[in-house]
Amino acid sequence: MDNVRYRVEELQEIVRDARRYCDAGRVADYIPELAKASKHTLGVTVYPIHQPPVSAGDCGTRFTMQSISKVFTLLIALMDNGEEKLFERVGMEPTGDNFNSMVKLELVEPGKPFNPMINAGAITVSSLIHGRSPAEKVERILSFIRKLAADDSICVDEAVYRSEAATADRNRSLAYFLKHNQVIEGDVEQHLEVYFRHCSILVSCEHIARMAMILANGGVDPASGESLIPPRYVQIAKVFMTTCGMYNASGEFAIKVGIPAKSGVSGGILAVVPGRMGIGTIGPALSDKGNSVAGVYMLQQLSARWQLSIF
Repeated sequence: MDNVRYRVEELQEIVRDARRYCDAGRVADYIPELAKASKHTLGVTVYPIHQPPVSAGDCGTRFTMQSISKVFTLLIALMDNGEEKLFERVGMEPTGDNFNSMVKLELVEPGKPFNPMINAGAITVSSLIHGRSPAEKVERILSFIRKLAADDSICVDEAVYRSEAATADRNRSLAYFLKHNQVIEGDVEQHLEVYFRHCSILVSCEHIARMAMILANGGVDPASGESLIPPRYVQIAKVFMTTCGMYNASGEFAIKVGIPAKSGVSGGILAVVPGRMGIGTIGPALSDKGNSVAGVYMLQQLSARWQLSIF
């Protein structure tokens, strides 16, 4: 049993302290719909495995998962294909490059993405999800996320999806390059539709905190006792979150916070404390590496106060 007292007052204090960091970042504007977010939005939810969730700040604000969704499409693709087949198409290593870089696809043989957390890797993973059409694949992804988050109303934000699809020249370039390298097969535009739609799934801090809590519990939903994800695949996801989940700041985050996490450019961060809790944060003001400035600060404070680091 965890000894930490998950007090609302303590979370509220951390949110108040972190608000000064909102002005230190910039809201993502390369997807026009994301630019509408307020840089001063800030919230956090802590979801212990055997206790009710506790939230503070602007946790009612909905945001799109963006790259946080890559963790869960990876899990689906692993369950659909197994490790061997999936890792024939995507690697297991950090890149040291930006999340949307094409450099190593061209320079490093055999021309496959280095890991599933960068855009090229996530597009490849999306192409491996089973389904007869993009709509069927997206519905499978939504069903999985709804079950983990315990909310059947979770849906795709159509305005963000359209905005992503209309401004996705670089992602299209990556996808066609992957097709040229024979990393992905089939219709590139259909794979991109799946990718853009799962990035546009609308959630709250509590949703992603609950999803993280199930990962913290080895893939088992404590409410039902049902195993939703094989433990081995949870392990793989946590490793990728630790080594690649915070883009080019993953090493710094591991030292300063020390827990598996995945960020998204809408400002969300999903964090997993194995055996203890899941955490979800929102703060749209991003660092130059694409992570929420205030969100990272809140996680750093929580890790220090509650001794969360896995290292």
